[in-house]
Amino acid sequence: MNLRIKLFTAFVVLIIVPLCILGVVTYIVSSHSIEEKYSRQTEYSLKAISYSISTVLKQMDNVTDNGIATSVFHMALAAKDPTKQDLNAEQLSLNNSQRNFRSLLYNHPAISYAFLYNLNGSGKNSNVSIFTKENFTTMPFEDFKKQPLYKEVMDLNGVPKWIAPHEYPELTGTEPVFTQIRLIKELSYFKNIGILVVQIKNWDIESIFHNLSPTQSMQSTEFMLVNDDGLILYDPNKAFEGQQLSTVMKKPVKFGSGYQSFKTDFHDEKSIVSIYHLKDYSWNLVSVTSWKSLSKETLVFAQWFIGITLLCLLAAITFNMVFMRRITGSIAVIVRFMRKVEGGDFNVRVEDRGKDELHILAKGFNDLVDQINSLFKQINTKQKQKTQAELRVLQAQIKPHFLFNTLESINVLAIQNEGVKVSEMVHRLGSILRISIQDKEEIPLDQEIEHLQSYLEIQKFRFDDLFDYEIDIPPELRRRSVLKLTLQPLVENCIQHGFEGITYKGHIHISCWADQGRIILQVQDNGIGMEPNQLLKFQYMKTDKEDEAVRKDQVRYLYEERRGLGVRSVADRIRIHYGEHYGLFICSSHLTGTIIQCVIPDAEWRDWNDS
Repeated sequence: MNLRIKLFTAFVVLIIVPLCILGVVTYIVSSHSIEEKYSRQTEYSLKAISYSISTVLKQMDNVTDNGIATSVFHMALAAKDPTKQDLNAEQLSLNNSQRNFRSLLYNHPAISYAFLYNLNGSGKNSNVSIFTKENFTTMPFEDFKKQPLYKEVMDLNGVPKWIAPHEYPELTGTEPVFTQIRLIKELSYFKNIGILVVQIKNWDIESIFHNLSPTQSMQSTEFMLVNDDGLILYDPNKAFEGQQLSTVMKKPVKFGSGYQSFKTDFHDEKSIVSIYHLKDYSWNLVSVTSWKSLSKETLVFAQWFIGITLLCLLAAITFNMVFMRRITGSIAVIVRFMRKVEGGDFNVRVEDRGKDELHILAKGFNDLVDQINSLFKQINTKQKQKTQAELRVLQAQIKPHFLFNTLESINVLAIQNEGVKVSEMVHRLGSILRISIQDKEEIPLDQEIEHLQSYLEIQKFRFDDLFDYEIDIPPELRRRSVLKLTLQPLVENCIQHGFEGITYKGHIHISCWADQGRIILQVQDNGIGMEPNQLLKFQYMKTDKEDEAVRKDQVRYLYEERRGLGVRSVADRIRIHYGEHYGLFICSSHLTGTIIQCVIPDAEWRDWNDS
């Protein structure tokens, strides 16, 4: 990031961003304040509506209570021909209280329809009409008894049950009326004798909603009546009546007692929804107010804030382009050359002109690059010398006692006048020494196999009938290059440790194959194997970044014990020469033998892929 961008970023981070945060916080606080204030105001309005609705319904409860008290419904149910009973006719001999109630019931403007179910009747005699209603057929009593509503009315034991429009259209019809259902008892001995069904017109309910005087902030508010199942029972605008609230509101609602208010999408518009549960009824008053209408002032503030922020940003861009460009241009050139140096190009030089501070900076940069270039050359030279020294040390760690044992065996053969065997042993030893003293670090795999065969033949002479061996390496792989003295220490480990104390003839199998750019050399024996704790000492393959202390402890333990030193030397040489992703894999278990896999890169496969 150049200096111009840094200065511009500093201006944005230290001025524009705090200004934006301040504006966002102010907007959020203002919105929350508006929402909270509106929520309190709506709660008062919904409580007032709830009180008005409850008053209307309780007035009708009082009317029917009066009818029960004056035994008017009892007398209607006790008539000989209840299907013809009508409170319009002068067929009953009534006292003054009963006649007054009959007049009140008949002349009540809100009552739309009323009838009785006779609990002691049967068939058509079960329905007792009080008011007639055109184009409406009363549900038979036998069908009504099958409804869950019947059990609920009976459980209320005379307490009125109110049904809103659209809740039970099969019983109340499709007109938007409120229906009261209650159990009628004979007052003298409280016997259940009938069920009263009274429908009232929704004039009073409509007047409650239409006569609201909303404030300026509530002019876009809609009120609805919703039951606990989410069915919209009453909508003054008739837009959503009879629908489920979940079909028009995004957020699911759990209805309960009390008041709740939240912001959500209602009919694809962001709105404030407030819900108040009516006491003693399974209904809820719902108010919906468009958030857009509530947040007009906040939106005006947000527009002004965005405009001011854009002006500040434009001023920052102008300042950055006009004043800072001349200062940062020269510094940007030096930064570009520094990135080239970071990429390993130490031949770059900055043209130093003038006599100001930028000239001093450019000259200091050039001097620093010269010093770094010199230091890198020294480090590379020392690193190569160190690596070669480590390889020579590791090669020298291969046990020398083999040479002394072989010379001792040749001496014994010479004493026994075994000239042919002496000649063969000397030839094999010469082949081993010729390959070992070569100055090359890598030799063809064919020469490594020749060296290994010479070693195995000498060992077979020394340990007669202890083991046999098999070499299975494809001819096309014998031209590959490997580090010299790679296989011999692995085979030596099999003979000295794998076949120690066995009562059967040992067998060594040497094989090789190529796999995805790698050469795998495998040495397998049928010796005594290793215990798990012994196998842990031979974890030479480094796949992850291991803990340095643990690694040093393992190495120290290996070198102190001296067992497996040749194998360790091979693993270290491979890792130093080829990298951390190559080395040895060892698989072994007690009494089942050991498999050692040497993994090295395939130079020919890599060259073929690069081309």
